[in-house]
Amino acid sequence: MAVQTLEDLLDAGVEGRGVLVRSDLNVPLDGDTITDAGRILASAPTIRTLAEAGAKVVVTAHLGRPKGEPDPKYSLAPVAAKLGEVLGRNVQLASDVVGQDALARSEGLTDGDILLLENVRFDARETSKDDAERLAFARELVELVGDDGAFVSDGFGVVHRKQASVYDVATLLPHYAGGLVAAEVEVLAKLTTDTERPYAVVLGGSKVSDKLGVIEALAPKVDTLVIGGGMCFTFLAAQGYSVGTSLLEESMIDTCKQLLERFGDVIHIPQDVVVADKFAADAQSQTVAADSIPDGWMGLDIGPESVQRFASLLGSAKTVFWNGPMGVFEFENFAAGTKGVAEAIIEATGKGAFSVVGGGDSAAAVRSLGLGEDRFSHISTGGGASLEYLEGKELPGIAVLEG
Repeated sequence: MAVQTLEDLLDAGVEGRGVLVRSDLNVPLDGDTITDAGRILASAPTIRTLAEAGAKVVVTAHLGRPKGEPDPKYSLAPVAAKLGEVLGRNVQLASDVVGQDALARSEGLTDGDILLLENVRFDARETSKDDAERLAFARELVELVGDDGAFVSDGFGVVHRKQASVYDVATLLPHYAGGLVAAEVEVLAKLTTDTERPYAVVLGGSKVSDKLGVIEALAPKVDTLVIGGGMCFTFLAAQGYSVGTSLLEESMIDTCKQLLERFGDVIHIPQDVVVADKFAADAQSQTVAADSIPDGWMGLDIGPESVQRFASLLGSAKTVFWNGPMGVFEFENFAAGTKGVAEAIIEATGKGAFSVVGGGDSAAAVRSLGLGEDRFSHISTGGGASLEYLEGKELPGIAVLEG
């Protein structure tokens, strides 16, 4: 990646300077409780490095999808507390984004202090399609770090978005890739150039439409493409099978049929599935052949034969990319498929394969099921960004750093 990095900024000197950091702290919450702190843990090293070097660090991030105005449900207060705990130092939280409190707190920062602004999406200009509106907001963010400030892009999970705190601020300040962003792009480059073969991709999740671009981009390039999760039922329907009340995108059936015709030697779908009488942790369940899903029952996981077959396909891989769970892993009775495929990837990694978990629910599953993050080569923090990169799309937040 031909951009300036965090190391370049440190070499230039940050002591006494304001540094605006765009982090991805969009963690899942249950009320005020963070249920998976993975993104906070991944973001901490860059923030810590800058603070320890004497920078006045101003962090901007989003949480959830507020409607462009303050919403207590999406406050970053729990994130500020957890970030402070992880860093072992005080993290101030401004009560606004670029208002009086943010300005007052930023002006009072001393070397090594850390200020987290309130949810950047509380200001509608952050995600505006109007370039002038976004730029005006970016200028207000830049004011918080002063004339000799710098910008560090470290939120890989948002670099595929042309938003004020991701893209526009980089046009106004000397800009650098944070350690997380630089590492993510380096890893994903290995999945697109000089990839060691056999190359296997595992895709799950709910919708084919969400993964269509990456399927079309990777199917001609990989040796194995495994399909699981809710999206597999649209592929099963494309083969003429009844899928009961399973998740189904009827508008995508013909597309799946065409994909199977074009890439039938590469695409692999489940042979058996675990079905339930309702969508609930305590649902009655049974394992059935993929072509024998009973009426009124829904598929919530891939079956043991499919796990065994997929594990066999993955066993000889030298490169593996996994994005999306195989089933509803949050329910113990429907987690075996995700766990089994993940363990197959772990086994391949142990034999020397380069494995990448593509963020989002896959990363959450690794932590939730206690599989051990260090048993994979890399766990990405940006599911959507990873997929768009592999589709060959330009990521605005990366392009502006290169410009």
